[in-house]
Amino acid sequence: MRFSQMFVPTLKEIPKDAVLASHQLLLRAGYIQQVGSGIYNFLPLGKKILDSIRALIKEEMDRIGAQEILMGFITPAELWQESGRYNQYGKELLRLKDRKDNEFVLGPTHEEMVTHIARSFIRSYKQLPLHLYQIHTKFRDEARPRFGLMRAREFVMKDGYSFHSSYEDLDKEFVRVEQAYRRICERLGLEYKIVEADSGAIGGSGSKEFMVLAHCGEDTLAVCKNCDYGANLEAAKRKDRQTPKDEGKYGTQAPKAAFAEFLTPEVTTIESLCEFFKIHPFFTIKAVVKKAVRQSQVADSRGDSLSTNDCKFAEQICNELIVFFVRGDDECEETKALNALNALGKHHYLALEDAPSELLESAGLKAGFIGPIGLEGVRYILDEGLRDAKDMITGANKKDYHIVGIDVSEFEELRNAHYADIIKVREGDLCPHCAEELQYAKGIEIGHIFKLGEKYSHQMDAKFLNHTGKAQNLVMGCYGIGVTRLLPAILEQKSDEFGCVWGENVRIFDVVIIVSNIKDSEQMAYATKTYEALLARGVDVVLDDRDERFGFKMKDFELIGFYQALIVGKTLSEGKVELIKREGLQKRIIDASDALDSVIKSTITNDNIESTNTHNLRSVNAK
Repeated sequence: MRFSQMFVPTLKEIPKDAVLASHQLLLRAGYIQQVGSGIYNFLPLGKKILDSIRALIKEEMDRIGAQEILMGFITPAELWQESGRYNQYGKELLRLKDRKDNEFVLGPTHEEMVTHIARSFIRSYKQLPLHLYQIHTKFRDEARPRFGLMRAREFVMKDGYSFHSSYEDLDKEFVRVEQAYRRICERLGLEYKIVEADSGAIGGSGSKEFMVLAHCGEDTLAVCKNCDYGANLEAAKRKDRQTPKDEGKYGTQAPKAAFAEFLTPEVTTIESLCEFFKIHPFFTIKAVVKKAVRQSQVADSRGDSLSTNDCKFAEQICNELIVFFVRGDDECEETKALNALNALGKHHYLALEDAPSELLESAGLKAGFIGPIGLEGVRYILDEGLRDAKDMITGANKKDYHIVGIDVSEFEELRNAHYADIIKVREGDLCPHCAEELQYAKGIEIGHIFKLGEKYSHQMDAKFLNHTGKAQNLVMGCYGIGVTRLLPAILEQKSDEFGCVWGENVRIFDVVIIVSNIKDSEQMAYATKTYEALLARGVDVVLDDRDERFGFKMKDFELIGFYQALIVGKTLSEGKVELIKREGLQKRIIDASDALDSVIKSTITNDNIESTNTHNLRSVNAK
């Protein structure tokens, strides 16, 4: 294509609301246009780079035997009601009605729809395993869309779903997909980390996230300095703590008392408690009081719950006080705490919020003096690290009093209490695998894989006949990649002060031919001949034939991030031209007569070779 005919609306000024470098570059270089909060148009260059990434992902998914489909962007609400997620998903799920008052949702994910496909057609174990995927538009009504394509409301995602006759078969597919995702990240040239993660609203287990490491990442990761362990803070674990070696302000001596009640007037914080008793916060139990939010189902006139198909949910929000107990020098991790609460199975809670003081008072709780012993009328969960704790200090559940010298295992009410991992891992905590120190890193989530198990097949009655002829729930896996999110992820790692850099295997054209002076007939004739010859050889080439200054054209080359540029200038009279690779701005002078072959050779990457080399593919799979 000739540059003079291309629609590339570049911007000179950085948009004021664009904070991240990737967001600024995608707007300035004419890749995208914002049309609403978290909603973007993909202009020709944006569509071209999106197609390049899409093709790479499709190639890897097809290699492992996954089959591409295309599901409806709009999903009947009754499918979400069957799965139970219609009310659980929250306000991010955009609900709407058609002219006949039929309810629908704009799909943020498609577990319900694909399960409906499976239950409609899968009858026997002989049809399994089956892996279906799509690369399609999604919509999630984010409360605070920001950072451009990083957190948009409308986005393109690769979502895949596998169906199996056994959990052993699911485990095998999980490994195959993980390897395929590794190859995708490596082909994109990304520095990434695979971390343990929370499954969120999708559910399931065995959750892993693929994180692109970047300072601007929204997710905080706990990664080991020594081994490969890494986890999102929502799922991070640590080695069991021992008595702190750092003596700190008051040393590490445990408080000396045997279940003694002490008057502690106005001592309402862990800091003031440690000051009062001159002890380390390791020996204190902190109460974190939260308001658990859930939506209650509307009952019909008989007082019975409505059927699934007729189910409508109240706007009224039900609140319940929950107390989480952790050591005084730990923090409660909210997602872990919410998951622990939902695991109790009484209700499904949507969120945890700070409990207002009036709610504590109505429950008879004394702020600053709450403890797990003798706590009545309020549900509570203790951190797993407190299970066998000794010599602890906790609130006495009455104003101005604490209890000193508690051995948790000695109290029946605590032995039978609910325990869960609810703490936030800190830098310096020890790795659960190798016991070396953990540190924080920032990451951009670009992929997530889950073992769904029977979560959806059970709820939606998706069964098959096993080899004995018995009906059995389908076992499912789920695998996602944020396709549009990959654009800013790549740029956050690779871009430089001059503009976009896409790397070897994601290209905006293989080469741009820049004519220094289009009025020079020799330069223009050579450039046109080379351009036509490259087109004939199947090279994706642009001829910059614009009547603009050479410096202006070079700035566009750098800003847009063309893979490489062939510069046709004054040195042509000496039989020389210049070839510049955008990444690193590597320059070399070549003979004008060799330019055609040099450009063609430079468009053949290691990735191109590997994609046709079965032996190499097996090697990557085995790694």
